[in-house]
Amino acid sequence: MFHHFDLPTFVNAIGYIGLFLLVFTESGLFFGFFLPGDSLLFTAGILAASGHFLIVPIILVVLAGAILGDSVGYYFGAKAGPFLFKRNDSRFFKKAHLERSAAFYEKHGSKTILLARFVPIVRTFAPIVAGASLMEYRRFLLWNAIGGVLWTLLLTLLGYGLGNSIPNVDRYLLPIIALVVVISFLPVLWNMYQQNKKAQ
Repeated sequence: MFHHFDLPTFVNAIGYIGLFLLVFTESGLFFGFFLPGDSLLFTAGILAASGHFLIVPIILVVLAGAILGDSVGYYFGAKAGPFLFKRNDSRFFKKAHLERSAAFYEKHGSKTILLARFVPIVRTFAPIVAGASLMEYRRFLLWNAIGGVLWTLLLTLLGYGLGNSIPNVDRYLLPIIALVVVISFLPVLWNMYQQNKKAQ
């Protein structure tokens, strides 16, 4: 059934509302950590360059999903944070992700909300940790908005610019997206390496 499925086809099919919902889910709901936010935005930018979308509405819906999703994650953390740290692993919840985000938050403080936006998995759990840590919401919202704007503009406009500068970019889309996925996970792998090094 999914034999011919690929990310560009998926993004083209879900449209603006789907992009909003996926970014919202990945940004603030703990079971959304597996969603490919970076490659999703990059792909949407390339498709906008090809005429499938308009770039300004894409930026607006993604930004709204990112900021609102983080805010929901913050309030969820404020209400359920202590419970989550005691919860056992399940199919959609991994305590290790939460603990890694907590360590990230402890290391970088308020700037975690900005920095985590560019780190897959951590960006899903960082707002929850901020809420559980009772970070002042106005300060959280400031870093949330800055991070959301930078993340949205960087990835969508990077894809949009690439789509406009490379003829027939569709031919190379899947390898490019694979490269974006690999690059986006480098900070996660580096963080895991650092933690393992300290544990030894």
